[in-house]
Amino acid sequence: MKTSARNELKGIITEVKAGQINSEVVLSVGDKVLKAVVTNESVEEMALTVGESVYAIIKAPFVMVAKEKPGKISTRNVIETKVTEVKNGMVNSELKLSMGDQTLTAVITEDAVEDLDFKVGDTVYALIKASFIILAK
Repeated sequence: MKTSARNELKGIITEVKAGQINSEVVLSVGDKVLKAVVTNESVEEMALTVGESVYAIIKAPFVMVAKEKPGKISTRNVIETKVTEVKNGMVNSELKLSMGDQTLTAVITEDAVEDLDFKVGDTVYALIKASFIILAK
């Protein structure tokens, strides 16, 4: 499988919570938990079941980054990570974030990198809306 998305995180399904139209699929990605919202039709067509390996595909611009853990927030995924690399650009910059043995990439504005003073080794929080995650087998 090849995609243009910067993030293809391998995880194990630990729970599938069915709703009327959509389901929340909970993944274990190393020691982190990731929640994706997909249609019930996708769950059925892909035969997504607990214990199965899947990939969480996330475009890098969909990953927001905070230096402090947010309080009450609607975003379902708030993941503590460490900055392993900062690639500065003229308009956008790329942050590589360690999630155990996997890397999460975020693309944010250069202004945000400067304002928040991101540095290698910083503990930061990746924020990802559950509906921004595509599941693949």
